[in-house]
Amino acid sequence: MLFNSFEFIFLFLPITLIVYFAVGRAMDKRWAFGWLLIASLFFYAWWNPANLAIIILSVCFNYAMAQHVIQRAEQPRRKWYLGLGIAANLSLLGYFKYANFFVDNWNALGGAPIHLQRIVLPIAISFFTFQQIVFLVEAYRGQAGDYDFLHYALLVTFFPHLIAGPIVHYREMLVQFNRPSLRRFAASHFAVGLTIFCLGLFKKVILADGVAPFANSVFGAAANDISLTVFEAWTGTLAYTFQLYFDFSGYSDMAIGLARMIGIRFPMNFNSPYKAANIIDFWRRWHITLSRFLRDYLYIPLGGNRKGPGRRHLNLFTTMLLGGLWHGAGWTFVIWGGLHGFYLIVNHFWQAAREKLGFDRTTVVGRAAARALTFLCVVIGWVFFRAESYQSATKILNAMFLGNGIALPPFLARKVEVPAALERLANVSFDGMFPNGLVDPSVAFRWIVILALIAWLAPNTQELMGKYRPALGFLKGESLASRARWLLWRPSYAWSVVLALLSAVALMNLWIGDNAEFLYFQF
Repeated sequence: MLFNSFEFIFLFLPITLIVYFAVGRAMDKRWAFGWLLIASLFFYAWWNPANLAIIILSVCFNYAMAQHVIQRAEQPRRKWYLGLGIAANLSLLGYFKYANFFVDNWNALGGAPIHLQRIVLPIAISFFTFQQIVFLVEAYRGQAGDYDFLHYALLVTFFPHLIAGPIVHYREMLVQFNRPSLRRFAASHFAVGLTIFCLGLFKKVILADGVAPFANSVFGAAANDISLTVFEAWTGTLAYTFQLYFDFSGYSDMAIGLARMIGIRFPMNFNSPYKAANIIDFWRRWHITLSRFLRDYLYIPLGGNRKGPGRRHLNLFTTMLLGGLWHGAGWTFVIWGGLHGFYLIVNHFWQAAREKLGFDRTTVVGRAAARALTFLCVVIGWVFFRAESYQSATKILNAMFLGNGIALPPFLARKVEVPAALERLANVSFDGMFPNGLVDPSVAFRWIVILALIAWLAPNTQELMGKYRPALGFLKGESLASRARWLLWRPSYAWSVVLALLSAVALMNLWIGDNAEFLYFQF
């Protein structure tokens, strides 16, 4: 069941909320939480009921393991139980997500043939596996507090974050679960949550899905060995760059909004990453809870920056390499992760050089150049992230950086005379910018420019909602209160009209089109 579907919006969500608040008002909050747990399991089973057994067994195993880690094991054995629990989780993830990948690569290398039936990846297994590893580590460190099976099961399966995050910590949720007021309907929480949900729905259905066809056609052409022009390659790549941005931004908003409707605040997971001035800043803004997980449970255990610059750079590269592999069982994801690891190492070298040279102040032009360079590096990385194969990615990058020559528009070609020898030398063609008919250039250009302006210049959802503490980790100082007060959301007729129009446009588009999955669902 998708957030951007009529079944979810008009059936599942209202029934779930009405019953939750009715039960919470008439009975103990544990009954209300029990209902949320049942609803969340139903939500998960909607895709494939057979996968329900996997997540239930995983939840029960990890809770029992935490019991051993915290209560029953003696001190010397606690670390052993923790290692066993983490290994079991990673083994489950490895089997379903990577078994076919490793078997295919083994067979390709000419090893003794291994025949393995195609394994269907259970949806969300990456997220609920990481979620439970966090819990085991918190239990080992004594940070989980007064843990309860119902709270824990709800934490893992809670439908707003189950499929694609954010990855939450048990200690973040425990305080909120224990609030007596949580089971009672609060108009303020519901209004804030509904607003955030509607903004996310518009981002997904209109902005992300609207630009998706341009990306799909270009990347599909590359996979089918069609030669691309520089303009086609850049159009497809930029289209995907903004499709992924608004797809994940929209999902993050919708997840935060759904939880807020019942009074729960999720941690912030997306904070205008294309406004980043360097790659370090980008990873503090993009998929924030995953970056936090990789830092706390991989980078720091590897040694972090405690063993000198060389070891720090190796740890960074290893962390990003594994982070890329986590996103998908394919070499393109490994390359994408390694590329960002390389970016981070260069970024750290540059920061160290700036400190030594005394370049402390940054001009407006310098900041703009830094953002442009960061954006270009991210765009190059997205080619590998999206491409169906390494060969497809290299074809697109080759076309982007003039490997297939320059195709000038006809109106310009008629005004420019180039000697035949120079034309051959420069590999210049005047056959047109979009000879394959993959995209409508004027429509694609408008989409890309509009989305770029929104991503670079417009306030994000958290800033708009800043007065109402939209998410954990958001600072009130980050709101627009001091810059553009009139943009701040407030319960008003004007905002009601705006949200009604945005929602109507989104729902109308759902009615006449396909409700596409969120891109991060595949991870």
